[in-house]
Amino acid sequence: MRAGSHRRTVRAGTLIGGALFALVAGALPAVATPAATGAASDAAASGGSGSGSLVMVLDSSGSMGDDDGTGRTRMESARTAVGTVVDALPDGHPTGLRVYGADRPQGCTDTRLVRPVRGLDRTALKRAVAAVRPRGDTPIGLSLRKAARDLPRPAAGAIGTRTILLISDGEDNCGTPQPCEVAEQLGKEGIGLRIDTVGFQVKGAAREQLECIAQAGNGRYYDAPDAKALARQLQRAAQLSADGYRFRGERVTGAATADRAPVLVPGQYLDTIGPGEKRYYAVDLDAVSTADFAATAVPQPGAAVDTFDALSTRIEYDAHGSCGTDTARFLQKEGAAPLTSAVARIRSEEGTRTCDRAGRYRLVVERQSKKGSDAARWPLELVYGVEPPLGKGVTPAQSEAEYGRGGKEAVLPTDDPRDVRGGTGFNDARTIGQGVWRDRILPSQTLWYKVPAGWGQQVRYDVEFANEPTVDRTSATYSYGATGLYTPARHPLTGGGEFPSTTMYNGRPAALPMGGVPVSWTNRYENRSNVQPVHARGGFYISVTLGARAAEIAENPRIGLVLRVSVLGAERTGPQHGAPVAAGSGGSTGKGADENGESTASADSGGAGGAGWTGIAAAAGAAVMAVLIAVFVYVRNRRGAAARTTRGSA
Repeated sequence: MRAGSHRRTVRAGTLIGGALFALVAGALPAVATPAATGAASDAAASGGSGSGSLVMVLDSSGSMGDDDGTGRTRMESARTAVGTVVDALPDGHPTGLRVYGADRPQGCTDTRLVRPVRGLDRTALKRAVAAVRPRGDTPIGLSLRKAARDLPRPAAGAIGTRTILLISDGEDNCGTPQPCEVAEQLGKEGIGLRIDTVGFQVKGAAREQLECIAQAGNGRYYDAPDAKALARQLQRAAQLSADGYRFRGERVTGAATADRAPVLVPGQYLDTIGPGEKRYYAVDLDAVSTADFAATAVPQPGAAVDTFDALSTRIEYDAHGSCGTDTARFLQKEGAAPLTSAVARIRSEEGTRTCDRAGRYRLVVERQSKKGSDAARWPLELVYGVEPPLGKGVTPAQSEAEYGRGGKEAVLPTDDPRDVRGGTGFNDARTIGQGVWRDRILPSQTLWYKVPAGWGQQVRYDVEFANEPTVDRTSATYSYGATGLYTPARHPLTGGGEFPSTTMYNGRPAALPMGGVPVSWTNRYENRSNVQPVHARGGFYISVTLGARAAEIAENPRIGLVLRVSVLGAERTGPQHGAPVAAGSGGSTGKGADENGESTASADSGGAGGAGWTGIAAAAGAAVMAVLIAVFVYVRNRRGAAARTTRGSA
């Protein structure tokens, strides 16, 4: 049963660019192993707290001995700022210090690693910077090259953020090697390397050079006109590095052509993708199950991007063209954030379409980049899950195509806020439930939360960005705040025209409402962009992003935010028509979640990507068990303007 006459149509036969893609006969590609879920797998394959590192490169040239306008030298202010950074970094975070211009009055080879990059030793780092005396020249290019070698390589299979944080009060005066050229070369060489620069009382050519280094090095430039700003901006850059996205998954290498695509089984995978590149993967599907696939690209937070830079996913069946496609765009130029695109193969009600057939399909992930955008390879996290059909004779509840009480005017909690710390991405998103939650966010950062919702329930929330003291400035500066809501299968929900995904932010209070429709199994047959993906219970993900330009606005290193979350509707025990209310469900108040934010829906959050799918789907009512070896994502029948902002994580 389902309400209305809207039907979801699979985009079968669509020809991408007029080309037909056919599988080429040949040797069968190697089958990729499923993603492991244990702690050992996470340690080996994730970009957790042990896979990131930071080396500060401190200008110790003669000009750092000048008065900074407060009666202190620039070096004295830099020492204080570095101490503040060291105190704020997580315990054990690998951190080192390199200086240049500290050993000789003149010399373009005067650069030295004062403290190797190893587990954080706050006292030793403070002693090291206290001993530095400004003396000589400014060999920035050479120092950057050596700093990249100072950073340890991640363990095999790991992806982490390796950060060079350059603090300078002037431009390179050595000429060779050219700093921007070095930064560009380093930025293209490895995954996860970023170069952030902080300009301490710089103007003109010096500032332009530091901006160029940061852009070429996949990082951000932070302006520090005084000692207070120096401490603030250094804290932001260092914390952004330490709080990088935690990856999870088995390593796989997508092919450049369809005939060489590796075959995937349900699970979670890690790959990389370059500008203008396509990655092909092969999957084997049965004729009855729903297969979901999501691809999340994770550029360095705040790296240079264009409004229309995009990540696309597509499902193809043999030579018959596209079975579904989806495109996600940044829709802003302030700087990069995680970008997620998701598609699915959903069997039509009639079961007569080309893309309903059992057989081998291809998943295609494509990155589109404008000239001048970040040229680094981006880590790519892939999640594939399978949903078996309902049992024989089970009649599903009708679809839930409207927001109803979960629309813009929904009444949200007004309790006193509870402190929470958002995760770095999908894999460590913090589980929360009904209530009011308080957190703090950095410019360029994306924080992640997870809200369990069961059959018949819907997630509705507001994000409020705080009223913050602002720095003095001569002209109005605006940034943005953004939020995204994702299904348990990581399908981004667009808000269906009801909810905007971004708001302007200038330090004054700003709020964003967001929500989804109730969870109903039959929603998969609806063709509205806000409905079709909402067809499985589990943990719904919330992302909150603050734009990079907020670093020019707010006086505090982090900016306050509040989440007001409701889980509306009584949770049902199953997807079938007439299913009773689950024991302990709070009914329409949505208080079925316990004090930790858990509900019975969270029991469906343990499968691939947290969606609760099975890797092996049972054909209900029969003794047939189909081993689904596929990677798929919801065909969401999004129209040509399916672009959306999916700001997220660092």
